[in-house]
Amino acid sequence: MESKELAIAIAKTLDSKKASGVRLLKVRDLTVLTDYFVIASGTSSTHVKSLAEEVEFQLAQKGVKPLRTEGYATKSWILLDYGEVIVHVFYPEARDFYDLEHLWADSEEVDLAPYLAPQDGPNA
Repeated sequence: MESKELAIAIAKTLDSKKASGVRLLKVRDLTVLTDYFVIASGTSSTHVKSLAEEVEFQLAQKGVKPLRTEGYATKSWILLDYGEVIVHVFYPEARDFYDLEHLWADSEEVDLAPYLAPQDGPNA
């Protein structure tokens, strides 16, 4: 699976489980660590854990397993490393504190609108 295709599949999985603030950053030209960051937030530590578990489950169904995982013990920031794609699932306060979007401000954000479900309601 190509790295962008993998990143979009992850974003779609997170969105389907009601993750908030799902963003996809292309960092390939800025670091040798990975091609993409997928960043999302859960509404509680339980939600953060379930989001990460769902990503792992859905990708395992396609034969894709993370190289490593971190953060399941604290559930405030869970990292799933898929090599070409690194997934960051945050508790909102942790996301605000680490502010990866600002840290990687020179990255190219991939527009996820064509891939994610439209948000309903006046506060979407």
